Amino acid sequence: MPPLPRNSDRPRLVGQSVKKTLLLACFAVALPLLVSCGSGEDKTAPAAETVAAKPTVIVEDAWVRATVGAKDTSMTAAFMSLTNPSGADIKLTSATSPVAGMVQLHEMAMRDGKMVMQEKAGGITVPKESHTHLKPSGDHVMLMQLGKALKPGDEVPLTLTFSDGTSHDLTVPVKNFTEEEEHYHPSETPTPAP
Repeated sequence: MPPLPRNSDRPRLVGQSVKKTLLLACFAVALPLLVSCGSGEDKTAPAAETVAAKPTVIVEDAWVRATVGAKDTSMTAAFMSLTNPSGADIKLTSATSPVAGMVQLHEMAMRDGKMVMQEKAGGITVPKESHTHLKPSGDHVMLMQLGKALKPGDEVPLTLTFSDGTSHDLTVPVKNFTEEEEHYHPSETPTPAP
């Protein structure tokens, strides 16, 4: 049996043991990185960089107007705030919802001296490094041919698609809003051609 180390040797042995443990831990962390870098494959992941660099609109404060108590319960609208932190304009190009037979992007426009609601050609622009608000009496997402009445507290699934190729799947709360009753539907919405 070998002789036990003297007390004066113990601190040096403990210090060496700690150093070896730390060295092994560093090697265990660095080994996978070294192997992946030296495997010969190009792992620079340009696809991941492209996704990370792709501008994405931030959607906030989305809500849908309740149809309970409205004159026309077959349609309603969704409103929200859209923020574009990127350096290029992005457009909201379309929207879909399983509760509506048809969904369009609408605007309020002056026609023959009257404010009318109409489909917004080309989509709704969210300016670079800025925001836009979809609101009553302004741009909005129109949900038509509703399958059922919507009451406050209900939730509506809504998917928004943007010109940068991104989309947002939302669950939007239904809220009461009656201020616009008199001017929100000033003209009939044209029915789509078959």
